[in-house]
Amino acid sequence: MKRQLTVGQYRAIDLALFAIMLAISEALIVSAATRWFPNEPYTVSVVAAVTAIVLMRWGGWAAIHAALGGLVFCAVSGATGRQFAIYGLGNLLSLGALGLIRGFGSEAIRSDDLKTLLFGLVVLLLMQLGRALVAMALGAAPMAAAGFFTTDVISVLFTLVILWIARRLDGIFEDQKHYLLRVQQEREEERGGF
Repeated sequence: MKRQLTVGQYRAIDLALFAIMLAISEALIVSAATRWFPNEPYTVSVVAAVTAIVLMRWGGWAAIHAALGGLVFCAVSGATGRQFAIYGLGNLLSLGALGLIRGFGSEAIRSDDLKTLLFGLVVLLLMQLGRALVAMALGAAPMAAAGFFTTDVISVLFTLVILWIARRLDGIFEDQKHYLLRVQQEREEERGGF
């Protein structure tokens, strides 16, 4: 008889795979930016997109990916300890987007283009706001903290495009407990149909 994974085991594997994808893609993007485009005034990141997907899939577990993304960005770009704190802790404010999931419902966000894009935008803006607030708490001037919003504009486009694609892929941008129940029900209906 085939042994099935528990939801906890499935979640651990899923979170690990998304963490690996995030770390590799963010490291590659930051490496390319710092080597090939070191004088550009903007940054590009997939952290908000991956965090938004994991928020939809597992809720608060996305804190791992939000913090990890900031730490990878800092490690690869040769950041200071202060920058590690700004990005690692600041990114955690993106968890405030859980309020949208509770307010609209995950299925409403997943099934509506506008709500999906709004969700992604809120995740990214909260992430940037969190960085700005941590930076100011560590002594940065408000104008310097505003740079977190202005230098990350291209990441908005990345985030929205990735989420727009992800919502069209079965089970990717979906609460995983809902997804597992839906898949189980579909299998039972197929078996019952014969």
